[in-house]
Amino acid sequence: MNAMTDSSTEKPEFHNGPHGKIAYRKSEGDGPGMIWLGGFRSDMEGSKAETLHQHAMETGQAFLRFDYSGHGMSEGKFEEGTISTWLADTLAVLDDLTDGPQILVGSSMGGWIALLTALARPVRIAGMILIAPAPDFTETLMWAGFDQAARHTLITEGILKTPSDYSDEPDIITHALIEDGRNNLVLDKKIPVTGPVRILQGVQDPDVPFQHAIRVIDAVESEDVHMLLVKAGDHRLSTDDDLARLTNVASEVTKTIRSSGL
Repeated sequence: MNAMTDSSTEKPEFHNGPHGKIAYRKSEGDGPGMIWLGGFRSDMEGSKAETLHQHAMETGQAFLRFDYSGHGMSEGKFEEGTISTWLADTLAVLDDLTDGPQILVGSSMGGWIALLTALARPVRIAGMILIAPAPDFTETLMWAGFDQAARHTLITEGILKTPSDYSDEPDIITHALIEDGRNNLVLDKKIPVTGPVRILQGVQDPDVPFQHAIRVIDAVESEDVHMLLVKAGDHRLSTDDDLARLTNVASEVTKTIRSSGL
């Protein structure tokens, strides 16, 4: 795949991951590489992932995006997945398909996965770009907001279906997801990221309040942390202006890391 190929026209490749075949798209280039980590029920074909991948190819930077198991074109059933499942997918992709320092770009749940990845592979992570990051969301944004009836359904039936703002299909929440989330909470830890961290957050985000995203600032060890609040921004942050901000931040983080000698 050359530097100016439209990545969305290429068939995805597949990697044998810990929970079946993982679909991914990859382009070679200079380091630091960039890895896209999508959100809950999202896939690698969204506008942010595609825009960032195209930007990376145009600038000659290595880039990788993939679907967690049970998401997009990867194997597996979504309802059987947990944070630990999707973290294991991410670590397999990081270890097997990339080399050298990486910038993790985590959107929503992907922000949580990014922080967990940094805990597991601190030497490999040179920086982060987090978009509406939702670490610990199963506990603080889901469980805490459920009424007693919803909690009872989860505990007794093991599954809860809730309306989705982003799909005609309901969101499927499992008790296993909630329980596993409690074993992966990160906002009470220090995340060993010392490189640049940039957070893009919409003030009008109905799913991840900006006050929640602010907590990430204290969680990461890095002193080079900037947060950009978009006053009219929602959870998607996918307008043309939002995408332009994302590519500009990607260029800035890459430049900062390269100037540091990594």
